[in-house]
Amino acid sequence: HIVEDLSQMVADGEIDCEYVNVESEFAAASVVMGAATTGVRTYTATTSQGLLLMYEVLYNIAGSRLPINLTCANRAVSAPISIWNDQQDSVSVRDAGWIQMYCEDSQEIHDIQPISYKVGEHPRIRLPVMNMMDGFVLTHTYEPIKRMSQEDVDQYLPPFEPVVKLDVERPLTFGAFAMPDTYHEIRYMLNRAVMNSKPVIEEAFKEFGEVFGREYHPYFEEYRTEDADLILLTMGSLAGTIKETIDRLRSDGEKVGLLKLRTVRPWPGEELRKALDHTSVVAVIEKDISLGFEGTVSADLKATYHRRDGPLVHSFVAGLGGRDVPIRDIVKTYEQAKGLREPVDGSMWVGLNHDIIPEVE
Repeated sequence: HIVEDLSQMVADGEIDCEYVNVESEFAAASVVMGAATTGVRTYTATTSQGLLLMYEVLYNIAGSRLPINLTCANRAVSAPISIWNDQQDSVSVRDAGWIQMYCEDSQEIHDIQPISYKVGEHPRIRLPVMNMMDGFVLTHTYEPIKRMSQEDVDQYLPPFEPVVKLDVERPLTFGAFAMPDTYHEIRYMLNRAVMNSKPVIEEAFKEFGEVFGREYHPYFEEYRTEDADLILLTMGSLAGTIKETIDRLRSDGEKVGLLKLRTVRPWPGEELRKALDHTSVVAVIEKDISLGFEGTVSADLKATYHRRDGPLVHSFVAGLGGRDVPIRDIVKTYEQAKGLREPVDGSMWVGLNHDIIPEVE
């Protein structure tokens, strides 16, 4: 309902902006890209197949270094058709050159908007930012939030000053043809910009806390991890259920904690190692799968510890297509991970109904 509500706000005169109604998500991405080249602040939102339809343009936006802000309401991708939540859509475009941040609740997705602009519009970065919220779990439920005042937003986020833009007095070309003697270096610079965005992200979150009084870690949140022998790692709204599960397990004497990953690109490898080095086991519970391999976050985390001493990392796939992940399944996942003493290839699947899975001949 994001773009529908924005349309109503524009019609009611609540916000002063140009609202463009287009025929497809591909067109929506193309319009905000074209608008961004003129030096204006732009925004769009999408989900699932819509994000995949934008795929080509997402690469063009990042490669053109345009600081567009996009909210993805995470939903499953076809086939089969599903309108419910998982995170397969956004992780499938994680390599397009966008900064990616995942949010747990409505307050967080509300607060992440000015942060996204502040990071992406920084003159040293100039990158698009994609912020995620779980489809249906968050998009189709109500919860109270503390809204930001326009005065505080203006204090935190200055007017956009583009480094380059289309100007009839100073003609430029965007998305020009690159020969082999330059393309390699251009992609290097794009990757460098994503990697170098980390201090800008850190400063943006720090300033947000100072202005609005709500503090967020730029990369992840920890919950009862100080003495944890096993840490569950997840993204998005599932973190809330895991926190409740951890409280119950702690009451039974289990030393378990949660790390809720927020920033996925740039990948916070060094920061994760510092947060996880003290524990023995990390069980990654994620709502996506790199088909033919394992969950994408667990693969990135294992790569972080390549040839380094660290915890045993296990991959668990849960909640695809909106499948509920109740406390009992999280407890089973914890117990399974706790009992594993050796690495396991691939991912373990949570809550499978084997009655509908045919045997392989």
